[in-house]
Amino acid sequence: MKAIVVTDRAAGTAGMQLRERAEPQTSKLASLEGANYGDVVVAVHASGFTGDELEWPSTWVDRLGRDRTPSIPGHEVAGVVTALSYGTAGLSVGQRVFGLTDWTRDGTLAEYVVVEARNLAPLPGDVDFTTGAAIVMPGLTAWQGLLEHGRLRAGQSVLVHGAAGAVGSMACQLAREAGAYVIGTGRAAGRRTALDFGAQEFVDLEQDRLEDVGEVDLVFDVFGGDIGRRSAGVIRAGGTLVTVAGPPEARPASGLAIDFVVEPDRAQLVEVVQRVRDGRLRTNIGSVATLDGAVDAFNPAERVRGKTVIRVRP
Repeated sequence: MKAIVVTDRAAGTAGMQLRERAEPQTSKLASLEGANYGDVVVAVHASGFTGDELEWPSTWVDRLGRDRTPSIPGHEVAGVVTALSYGTAGLSVGQRVFGLTDWTRDGTLAEYVVVEARNLAPLPGDVDFTTGAAIVMPGLTAWQGLLEHGRLRAGQSVLVHGAAGAVGSMACQLAREAGAYVIGTGRAAGRRTALDFGAQEFVDLEQDRLEDVGEVDLVFDVFGGDIGRRSAGVIRAGGTLVTVAGPPEARPASGLAIDFVVEPDRAQLVEVVQRVRDGRLRTNIGSVATLDGAVDAFNPAERVRGKTVIRVRP
């Protein structure tokens, strides 16, 4: 099969290549190195990736810290199940699925991928594969950040950083649906997008003072650094800072600061895709490329606002 592989951490994206790799063999799935009870093989139709994946230790080593290069990046998938291992429940061969793969195993920038069945959800027939791949990481990240860790409730106010991006635009929509008042942030060029995806106000982080926002109940942070530190100061007593940018460098004076890593969750994916089907959620796809163009997509010449999806099969 064709796959994008990385071999040298020091080289980063310069070391990415499109190569031929061995395709997972159906009859040997249960005995494949790294394959577990309950795995499935998925023929990848569309894949997503996160731009800083090559900085993650899990891209280069397994759970025991052993080198696992050459490795295949990408962890968001939409495709069709082609094989099941022992112990698999809830899925069948030929079924359309989407989901998030394990961080420490070969990923989805390939024609086939081995995934734990529990990490996949059924993809309804009226949702195309490109959309399926585009909502996995943004949907799970926004859902878990706002509703699980942030415990957002109707009537609260939430500040969403990066509101024009793939994750931020999903967070704006989910927060509005939850009955919150949503303030989005980002660069001036993202104002219109942020407002279109549900933000009721917009803060230009290059021109406006973040501190002028006033107090909010929840901050959803994707930036960290100086923005994360300053965000702690706009949270009212008892409020929460939720971030995916690593351990927070500042905490609210009287509240919580939570950093988290998104986790696969079948039930949450079902909730997210149902909202896409009935029009409550829209995808924010910024670019679509083929597998042959995935290396260039990882290194865009211009900033891409929204999710980049790799269409592996037509």
